[in-house]
Amino acid sequence: MARRFELIVFDWDGTLMDSTAAIVASIQAAARDLGIPPPSDERANHIIGLGLIDALRLALPDLPAERYSEVAERYRYHFLSRDHELRMFDGAVELIEELTQAGHHLAVATGKTRKGLARAFEVSGLGPRFHASRCADECHSKPHPQMLEQLMDEFGVAAEATLMIGDTTHDLLMARNAGVAALGVAYGAHPRHSLEAHAPLYCAADVAQLAAWLRLHA
Repeated sequence: MARRFELIVFDWDGTLMDSTAAIVASIQAAARDLGIPPPSDERANHIIGLGLIDALRLALPDLPAERYSEVAERYRYHFLSRDHELRMFDGAVELIEELTQAGHHLAVATGKTRKGLARAFEVSGLGPRFHASRCADECHSKPHPQMLEQLMDEFGVAAEATLMIGDTTHDLLMARNAGVAALGVAYGAHPRHSLEAHAPLYCAADVAQLAAWLRLHA
């Protein structure tokens, strides 16, 4: 079958890497370090996928703006201390290999910083499989479409030949804002009903379902 999507863009945390719990725990620990009431699990889950400072503004809306950098520093400390716990979701590495062999352009659009994504690429060994990436310290944070717009420009691929895959409503809204089709994955940060409210082409319960859909439709 001819490829429907030339460019496939993945979110990272909660989509390829099983890091949602570590992010939530790190945000809460950072708040406690500074004597700030930590956000609930639900609130902390909701902000995953955004750039760190944007995420902290939503997670800790009553905090004075000048203190966000303090929380960010403590967040990075706690997240890095959990680095050894992080794993790719079962089947994620094989899926990326399969899509590479099928000839798709692969990219990442993430709320991570460039330094954070470089570390994740190194730990996972997947860096060479992605032809491009965009991070929140280089572009507007999701759901602004800039990450996808830049990736499409870089590859010369039209919106109708581009697919965004992510575990949050921020990913799906970014895709909509860029005029791009999207898939949701319901094993990450945001629940299925929240993802489906944004009408993705499909919402996968696990990587195996995601891979099966891509084989048939991508």
